[in-house]
Amino acid sequence: MPRALASSINCSVAKPSPSFTAFDLLWLNGEDLRNQPLTARKKRLARLIRSADCPRILYAQHIEQYGKGFFEEICSRDLEGIVAERRLSIYKDDGQGWLKIKNRTYSQAEGRHELLTRKPKP
Repeated sequence: MPRALASSINCSVAKPSPSFTAFDLLWLNGEDLRNQPLTARKKRLARLIRSADCPRILYAQHIEQYGKGFFEEICSRDLEGIVAERRLSIYKDDGQGWLKIKNRTYSQAEGRHELLTRKPKP
């Protein structure tokens, strides 16, 4: 599986190109991981990404303390925001298990919805 993952993405870093950042792992090889705690899912995700050995597949690190200071740093760097989730939480399909905390002064927020909105065909 990891090699297949890496081979489906061009892992060359010769020129700037998009990357993929993973922050959670819900299924692996047909196994449903949603009822496992976040810390267990992230541990398996980190191993999977390391084994893929592709610099364009990134693991989203997490912090367990200093959330307010971390958010202040995110804002000072003009980033969009952070996602907060309890470390022992299980995945909930209704999206109630996590919280997205947005930087209200994020300079690229305006007009972003247009990138994700389908335009009607003429």
